[in-house]
Amino acid sequence: MSISLLAFAAALAQDAPPPRTPNDPIDEAPESAWTEIAADDLMVMDVGGKRVVIQLNEAFAPTHVANVKNFARNGYWDGGSVYRVVDNWVTQWGNGGNPLYADENKPLPEGAVENPPADYARPAGSVNVTPLGSSDSFSSMAGFDNGWPVAVHDDGTVSPTYCYGYVGVARSADPDTGTGSELFAIIGTPARRLDRNYAVIGRVVDGMENLSAIPRGTDTMGVYAEGQAQIPIEVTMMDALPEDEQMRFKMMKEGSASFAEYVYLTSHNLHYGRGTSGSDICSVRVPVRKIEEEG
Repeated sequence: MSISLLAFAAALAQDAPPPRTPNDPIDEAPESAWTEIAADDLMVMDVGGKRVVIQLNEAFAPTHVANVKNFARNGYWDGGSVYRVVDNWVTQWGNGGNPLYADENKPLPEGAVENPPADYARPAGSVNVTPLGSSDSFSSMAGFDNGWPVAVHDDGTVSPTYCYGYVGVARSADPDTGTGSELFAIIGTPARRLDRNYAVIGRVVDGMENLSAIPRGTDTMGVYAEGQAQIPIEVTMMDALPEDEQMRFKMMKEGSASFAEYVYLTSHNLHYGRGTSGSDICSVRVPVRKIEEEG
């Protein structure tokens, strides 16, 4: 008895393995596909007693990041707080909510640079961009540089991108660049309009929920109103913690075969059933894993 083409195709589909998901290359990636993030590039912030870990990116904002490390190591944010939270926008913290500094900024610690350069982008020739493979609405090409999402622009520069969980430097009106004393994290829709306008100093790699799932400010521009309890912060660097309290993280190498497959699968989502033609850069989050202690 002959079998119809339709039935034959159905039989083949039934026997075919399920499409691979973006989690598959992450779970299967060999150790050679990962690189450990240095402890002195990890800033630890307790937000109301809950931990947030931020990976710093010195390559694109060296002076701002140097300032931030200085502040974290020297207790500059003692008495600081989360004082502004805007739904689908930002959580902001620093000393700006401390009434002791309502009329003047807190003096910077020794060695901090008061007016950092506008390190919002780098010359394209100074980076080696791995293309995303999809178009980008905000630049001529999006891709990755040393594990960070970036945008390549027609003027010959490359900038980091303001995606969910990325941390930037608050500042006054241009040409002020901010010192890094007041920081914010994107807690909603990617804020790509900030690209090349505000310094990106890093991204949250652990504890993002402790910045995104907190009360929104009810005063102007999301500042906590009188009577709203500001959330205290304590900030240090990972390598300044006792060894038994330190956390370790590894990041997937963008030059690995595992990363290439992860980007492809995340961009096309074949496991959904109806695949997509591509993806924006902020939807392809570079895999970062906590290293669990053995034994």
